Parts: sequence; structure tokens; C-alpha cells
Amino acid sequence: MYADHKKVYPREVHGIFANLRVLGVVVLLGLFYGIAWLPWDGRQAVLFDLPARKFYIFGLTFWPQDFFFFAWLLVIAALSLFFFTALAGRLWCGYACPQTVWTEAFLWIERKIEGSRNQQIKLDKSDMTPVKFRTKALKHFVWISFSLFTGFTFVGYFTPIRELTVEAINLNLGPWESFWVFFYGFATYGNAGWLREQVCIYMCPYARFQSAMFDKDTLVISYDEGRGDPRGSRKRNVDPASAGLGDCVDCTLCVQVCPTGIDIRDGLQYQCIGCAACIDACDDVMDKMGYAKGLIRYTTENTMIGLKTPLFRPRIIMYSIVLVALSIGLVYAISQRKPLELDIIRDRNSLYRETADGMVENIYILKLINMDDKPHTYRLSTSGLEGMQLSIKPPIVEVPAGGVRSLPISVRIDPIVLKRTANTIEFTLQSVDDPALSRTETARFLGPLIR
Repeated sequence: MYADHKKVYPREVHGIFANLRVLGVVVLLGLFYGIAWLPWDGRQAVLFDLPARKFYIFGLTFWPQDFFFFAWLLVIAALSLFFFTALAGRLWCGYACPQTVWTEAFLWIERKIEGSRNQQIKLDKSDMTPVKFRTKALKHFVWISFSLFTGFTFVGYFTPIRELTVEAINLNLGPWESFWVFFYGFATYGNAGWLREQVCIYMCPYARFQSAMFDKDTLVISYDEGRGDPRGSRKRNVDPASAGLGDCVDCTLCVQVCPTGIDIRDGLQYQCIGCAACIDACDDVMDKMGYAKGLIRYTTENTMIGLKTPLFRPRIIMYSIVLVALSIGLVYAISQRKPLELDIIRDRNSLYRETADGMVENIYILKLINMDDKPHTYRLSTSGLEGMQLSIKPPIVEVPAGGVRSLPISVRIDPIVLKRTANTIEFTLQSVDDPALSRTETARFLGPLIR
């Protein structure tokens, strides 16, 4: 029912798209492994501190109340994927997907240890010998070491990586840290070392629904069948027309360099990740044969049949407008975010209390959250009813950096002022050292029934 899986041995290729892919791999891996070690104002630059429920991203600190920013960012990321897919196919898959990035790194390690594609095939077909065992053992040792380092770095984004390093050196990692380091290390080793293209073909849902985001003007990698067929081998500088052939010499290099093992000459297939390795391989052959490049190239379905492809299309324009609007909105919302929260909870045990001197008193619990990286002293004030008295004197509250303080207070007022049973009042919290930093919240002040 199902065909047996045949291992794909991607041939090394050189060219402009291969260079772009290598650059992407180096930059993305460098960012992943490097940012975890960057210090920022006495702490780790990027740290997702789950126990403290705080996310530190350079100079910004995000709390659970800021989760909608994360949801906002996910919407932008999804729309960006749709935009680039509609514009130029599977750019994400070919150049930036973690599966592609780590698989490229593992393939590079494999080539350095086992040799070229032909040497790898020959080695796998040979009987087990001491040399083969040492070669395979070395490759898997490097793979596993690299995978564990990846898992360690990933965990370092959730536990301060310097503390994690000291614990690892002293063999004192906690059970959860150890579990996640090995879990993500195993996932990296399995996905990038063993599964490789099978993740893209069978496990990734994007390969299945990508065609829904394509149109006839989407840039995709295509083989020019009209120019290339009939295929056939020939000597260099032979005029293909006189030999009754197309430009394709049927060298199969486009198949050999493909990381998913497909033949692009069979047309667009969902297995194609858009890495353009086949373009580099084919262009190199065309150069050697003295033919024009572009037998395999980025093009559109309309261009292939002689129609024009407009740069600005309704779908692209729509995605662009929405993306720009969402991005500007996110930046503005974050820039206007105040690192201060004030929650007010009424005492549920009593609606109000009449004091001995005839005043009406309501009790509240104020929860103050200083989301800044430095301590603040705040001044508390009330408004909404005339003559309100706060129980704290003076109304000054200190909250440490990243701290939360619960403050029980009572508000008293002369009942003559009350015009109704339920009244709206406001609590304002203002930083003493930064008056622009303030937060105002409303609450209900209850009094006797007024008829």
C-alpha cells in the first residue's frame, strides 16, 4: 500500500541561491545561539521567566496582562507567511524554517565526516568495517552533541542560561531542566538527522494547504518544458535544435541536489520546499554547455504561457495594507504601554460601614503591579465625590521593580454628599519621580439606601 522510504542523499550545490540559504542558516543559528547569552541591564536580554510570569525582551518586560501582544504578533506572523507565499511561494520553507535550517547544518556535518553524496551512498552500501563504524559513530556523536547544545540553548531562554551552565558543569541540573534539554535535543536529532524531508512531506501541514494561497501570478520554481524537451544527453556546444533535442541534457543533477528527492521537471509538487537548489545546479550545467540560464527558474504560471504578471495584485495589496496597519498598531500599542497596573477589589463581606462619627466607609483592596525594571514610589488619590478621606496617611506607596503589592484601604465620606446609593469614584496612582506614569481605575462606593 505504501512505498518503502528511500533515503535522500542531497548533493552539495553552489550558486546564488545556495549562498543565500547558507547565509540564512548562519545568521539564524547565530541569532538563536547568541541572543541567549546577551546581557541587558543586569539580566539576560531575552528570557521567558515562566515561574515569575514575566517575559523579558531586551528593554521590555511583558506580564500575563500583555498576552494580547503575543496574540497580535502571531496574527502578523501568519499574515506575513500568507503574503510571502502569495508573492513568491514557499520562501519560508526554503530559507528560514527551523526544519530547513537545522537540516542544512546536519547535512554540512555529514558531508564533512562522510564525504560527498557518492561517498555517502558507497559507505552505506558497504559492509560494516572498523572504518565505517568509526565514521558513523563520529557523525552521530557530533550530531547528538550539536542537538544537546541546541536543547540546552532552548532551555536557556526559559531558565537563565548562565545559571544553567554552572549547574550543568557541576552536574547539578534539576529534573525538569534535564528532561527538556534531552527532549529538545532528541527532537532536533530525530527531525534534522533522521526524518529530514519526511517532516516537510508528511508532518508539516503547510505543504498540504500551500496551494490554496497560490495563484497564477505566484513566483514558483518551474522547469521550462517548452525549452527543455525533448531531453537527452549530448556533447558540449552541440546545437540542440540540430540534434532534435531541447536544452535539458537529462543529467538529473536537479534531482540529486533536491533535499526532498523530487524531480522538478515533473511539474510543481507539494513536496517542493522552494529552496532553489535545482536552479543553481541547472544554471551551472547550462553555463558549461554554453546555453542560456533559466531552464529551471523562479517564474509564474502566467509568464510560462506568455502572459504578463502584475507586481501589484489585489491579494498582495490587501495583505500589504493589513500587515502595515497591524505592524504600526503593534509598535504604537507597545510604545504607549504603561508599566503600571492597578486592580481594585471591593470588600465582599460588607456593602458599607457606618463609623462612630457618622461617616460612611467602604473598604477596598488595591493590587499595585510595578511592571517597570526599577522601583517606583506612587501617590494615591481619589476623585468623584467631594470630601473623600483615605485611610493611609500620607497616601504614598512604594513598590519594588517588578513587584506586586496588595494594599487594603478604606475610603470615608460624609453621607450628606451621597446623592445615590451606588456612586462611581476613581482611584489614581501616579509615580512621584515620573508624573507621566499614572493609572486611573473606577470603583463603586456604596452608601445607605436613598429614597
